Amino acid sequence: MTEGPIAAVHFATSLSPHRSLSPEGFKWLIRGAVAANLVIGLPMYFLGAWPVMGFMGLDVFLLWFMFKRSYLDARRSETLLLTDRELIVDRKSPDGEREEHRLDAYWLKVELTGEQERLVLTSRGQRVVIGRFLSPGEREHVADQLKAALAQMRAPSYDHDWDENETDEG
Repeated sequence: MTEGPIAAVHFATSLSPHRSLSPEGFKWLIRGAVAANLVIGLPMYFLGAWPVMGFMGLDVFLLWFMFKRSYLDARRSETLLLTDRELIVDRKSPDGEREEHRLDAYWLKVELTGEQERLVLTSRGQRVVIGRFLSPGEREHVADQLKAALAQMRAPSYDHDWDENETDEG
């Protein structure tokens, strides 16, 4: 079996959502919320307003739940790999499901639509939106990098020995 030559990689990156609060910071945030709620809720309980404690427990639970959901959502990622022939977009959802798109690199067009709201890749009728979870600045940065890699790939430079051959003959 003979296989063709291995395609050169011109661009590769992995995109994932940014989370500014570390897991350790999250623990301290929840501890602080519990402490603040106890400082306010215990006097209310002793004054006879015992339902306040239930609502304060509910808000701590909702805070915990929303941050856990955010951390789960942060497990999504997209990997871009530009070769001589194609751009491979490999998506991984938070639950581990994978999705792959292959776009012809020669016809690939990179567009930022709207106020940098979407980064759209199109090629031969196929359309893929990438980086939905990125900030507008990050989307612009990825678009610029991908455009530069495409320009370099489409305009290759070759090393020729023409100058050396002319000096040998003369």
